[in-house]
Amino acid sequence: MTHVARELASQPDCWRRAAGMAGGLAGQLPASGERIAVVGCGTSYFMAQAYAALREGSGQGETDAFAASEFPAGRRYDRIVALSRSGTTTEVLGLLAQAKGVRRTVIIGDPDSPMATMADDTVVLDFADERSVVQTRFATSALTLLRAQLGLHTDAVVEDAQVAIAEPLPAGLVECTQFTFLGRGWSVGLANEGALKMREAALSWSEAYPAMEYRHGPISISTRSTATWMLGDAPAGLSDEVHATGARWVAGGLDPLAELVRVQRLALAIAQARGLDPDRPRHLTRSVILSTA
Repeated sequence: MTHVARELASQPDCWRRAAGMAGGLAGQLPASGERIAVVGCGTSYFMAQAYAALREGSGQGETDAFAASEFPAGRRYDRIVALSRSGTTTEVLGLLAQAKGVRRTVIIGDPDSPMATMADDTVVLDFADERSVVQTRFATSALTLLRAQLGLHTDAVVEDAQVAIAEPLPAGLVECTQFTFLGRGWSVGLANEGALKMREAALSWSEAYPAMEYRHGPISISTRSTATWMLGDAPAGLSDEVHATGARWVAGGLDPLAELVRVQRLALAIAQARGLDPDRPRHLTRSVILSTA
């Protein structure tokens, strides 16, 4: 079994542990009413997008999400929350070093990483750290922690994750040549992450959009060899329009975070079918560390 397959399957247990931590982190995570920015790179950025939408949508404070390299200089926040599995990502370290007069919270997998010494608050999810290059459980556990702190996590989410791991994938997906992932609200970030998993692990052509945007051009690529996967509730009529193109429609019947687990499984299944090693994805490393010279 590959590292990524083993780590993927451990997500329900990791989510339980992450959710259980939330009540003991008062003060270390954003309080209701704080104006915050959430930053990350790659997968962590997409989790930041999901969290920002959840927090602001639940009325707990203005929340922006940025790729760490695109943080707007001079914009004022009460707190910056940085997500980083390795704690060594160059762009995030640079942002934290430059942040002045703002509280810095980091959520990391490695307590001995450089990022741990640069924060006012450090939350360590070492039980969800990973050996794989391709992220699965750290990212979803970090989002589960934040979701639980917002009061938006239930045991039903973990139960859905167990279903996502145990049930067969929809028939015919492995043979598709292109994949589109759609979300609404907080699940737009998850759709972005689903598309990234397909590119990283399976070298598949994949895209992601807010669901209501799919009719505004992207649906033109839909055909008999493509699949459109909805994470969360679909807009009225969209499934019929996708079916009319001849494409496969996958309705996201589980909690959107659990639905992402199904996407992770699909990426692994396609990698296996193509003879790829998902533990050694092409051109990728576990952390992006750039030369400062």
